[in-house]
Parts: sequence; C-alpha cells; structure tokens
Amino acid sequence: MVKTYLAPPPHPTQADDYVPARADWLIDQNWSAYTKEDHHTWSILYDRMTKVLDGKCSSLFMQGLEQLQFERDQIPNFIELSNRLKKFSDFEVVAVPGLIPDEVFFEHLANRRFPSGCIIRKPNELEFQEYPDVFHDIFGHVPLLMFPEMADFMQACGKAAVAANQKGMLDFIARLYWYIVEVGLVRENGKTVCLGAAINSSEKEVAFSLYDQSPNRILFDLERVMLSDFWIYDLQNTYFVLDSILDLREIAKIDFDSLFPKLLAQEKIKLGEVKASDKVLSIGNGSYHLEYLDQEELVN
Repeated sequence: MVKTYLAPPPHPTQADDYVPARADWLIDQNWSAYTKEDHHTWSILYDRMTKVLDGKCSSLFMQGLEQLQFERDQIPNFIELSNRLKKFSDFEVVAVPGLIPDEVFFEHLANRRFPSGCIIRKPNELEFQEYPDVFHDIFGHVPLLMFPEMADFMQACGKAAVAANQKGMLDFIARLYWYIVEVGLVRENGKTVCLGAAINSSEKEVAFSLYDQSPNRILFDLERVMLSDFWIYDLQNTYFVLDSILDLREIAKIDFDSLFPKLLAQEKIKLGEVKASDKVLSIGNGSYHLEYLDQEELVN
C-alpha cells in the first residue's frame, strides 16, 4: 500500500488525556536540552533549504532570513530570536508543546505572539514532515514576520479568528490562514514563487507546489479560498497564488463579519475541485492523490 499522510498517528498534544500545564499552552523551550543530533539536523535542513529556495521563494523571505541572522549550526534560542524580531515587527516567538487548539493558536497571533513547537524532526524526515516542528515553525514562518505585510496580516487573522470562533465561523479564517501562511504561492518579478511556511520548510513541497503536474494552481480569490477544503498532513490538490505580497495589506483590512452570511449561503469547495469562475494558472492532473485515494484502506 502507498504510504499516505492523510491522518498520521496522533500528536502527543492531541491525546485525550493530554492536559497542558497552562491555559495558554506556553512552555519553556528548554534550549539546553537539545542534543548534538538535534542541532545537526537543524544545520542539515538549513543548508539544504537555503539552497533549494534560492530563486524559488519570495525575496522578502530570503531578506528576512539574512537580517534575522539565523544560526546555521544550531536551533535558535527563542528568547534571543524574539529580541531580534521585535526590533522589526514587535512579534515574539513563544514555545508550545506542539499542535495546540486553533482558538489558542489564533489568540496568540492576535497579540503578536507566534507559537512554535520545540521538537525537531528525525533525520529520516528531512524532505517532508507531517507535523510542524521547530524547523517548520522557525525557519518557515519567522523570516516573513520581519515585514508588516505578513506580520500585520497574521495578527489580523488572529483577531478575526478569535471573533469568528465565538460565532462558529472559525473554519473560514483557518482556511484563509492555511492557503496563504502555510501553503501560499505569490507572483514576484513575473514568476510564481513560494510564500507559505509549509512549503519553505519542505524540499518535497517546494518542487511539488511549483513544478509538479498534479496540483492545480489558481489565482487567489478571497471567498473561493475561504470555502476551500485542504489537506492537513499532506501536499495540496490546489495551491492559490497571490498576485503580490502587497495584497496581504488589503486582505488584513477586510471586515470578515460582513462576509460570513455570503459564505454560509454557499457550499464548501471539495479538494481538487476547479470552478468555472476560477482564474486557473495551471490545471493539475491529480495524479499524486489518485495514487492512494482508490486504496481500500487509508490511515484513519
């Protein structure tokens, strides 16, 4: 059977009996507990991804990586990293045990705190990791938090999600966040490049999102994105492409409350579905997911 990432084994923080020490789920990074192997894994990933991303990701990402003076040979200390980051965007990095509830995650973003897991992936998971780890969270996300386009958008998402959660509308904001912050693409200097952290921290997804024949690539449309289902633990059927990273400024200003009635009146858009109204940049053949969707048994 072909291996899938549809539903990997539960993360420890998702176990029914897991109880966080604090209501906000924050923990101490415990930087001194990292092993030589942990730091070596970071170093390998850092070197590989900076080479892979050269010319394939937003120039702002590479600029942020350089200005933040990321340590190449060791996992960053969150306190030291936050001190540097705050000088640019007033965001800070806070440590959490791993996956945390959406409402807690977005509450932190609303207050310009970026929650990062502390555990790093194993050496056999360098190309793709189902669960976000410290490399995904720090290398993938933090460089773009240097700039108001992304920092202000993420805070706006956090505030919108907190309000939406009280009305049972959190899924709409979660989809918007996912399709931009995690797996977004953007047009820059006449070509499509990587923007989202899940892509920027995964060698496998860089190649897949930009060049593979399987996924659709569709020009970003706000309502379309907020209605679109997505894969959590695997590569996407569809990637959405922002016309410019400056578009995030306008999206951050939107009154989402006024959109919810319109969205509720429409059906969710299924994985891989292409609508007649879509501005399609390239239509995929779906081959990657068809490999295992016909299997009799899927990981549940």
